[in-house]
Amino acid sequence: MDDSLDRTLGAVGARLKHLRQRRTITLVELADQTGISISTLSRLEAGLRRPTLEQLLPLARVHGVTLDELVDAPPTGNPRVTLRPIRADDGAVILPLTRRPGGIQAYKFVLPTGNDDAEPQLRTHEGYDWAYVLNGTLRLVLGEHDLLLNPGEAAEFDTRTPHWFGATSSGPVEFLSLIGKQGERAHVRALPKSRSSE
Repeated sequence: MDDSLDRTLGAVGARLKHLRQRRTITLVELADQTGISISTLSRLEAGLRRPTLEQLLPLARVHGVTLDELVDAPPTGNPRVTLRPIRADDGAVILPLTRRPGGIQAYKFVLPTGNDDAEPQLRTHEGYDWAYVLNGTLRLVLGEHDLLLNPGEAAEFDTRTPHWFGATSSGPVEFLSLIGKQGERAHVRALPKSRSSE
């Protein structure tokens, strides 16, 4: 194993421990969520064991990060088109998908496993939002409505309505979001004409 690969894998343990502590879960809880034994998780976090792909995949899924983020892989490809994720203190990862100023902005959100008992902090701002769930379950509190959106489901709303997004306790959630200025909406085309109307 070359030195750079050895250093990369050697640093995974500290990253795994940080991710678990940031989510305030125990090794027992993490073992339940990943199917990896407590002793193996402990040895991985302490750097006493090198992780395998079979271990990294469930750990990345449970922590709501990509494999590249988990192992701190160097960026690849043309840096002019590489979009850098934004990491929030609560463990959320936001990836801007558009770079142009103005107009509708697109983002991919990856939110870590939520706490169903936590009280959502609703907020308002100017604009219009459209969200489409890719994986997991998205909890959307919108005014007096408390909705659960599953993969393939979408919601659109005026962001002056008090709202909050989060994952449920069932696991992380990934969703796309299009955000525009007030009055600027994502235009969804109608279904094709039915044969009966031709």
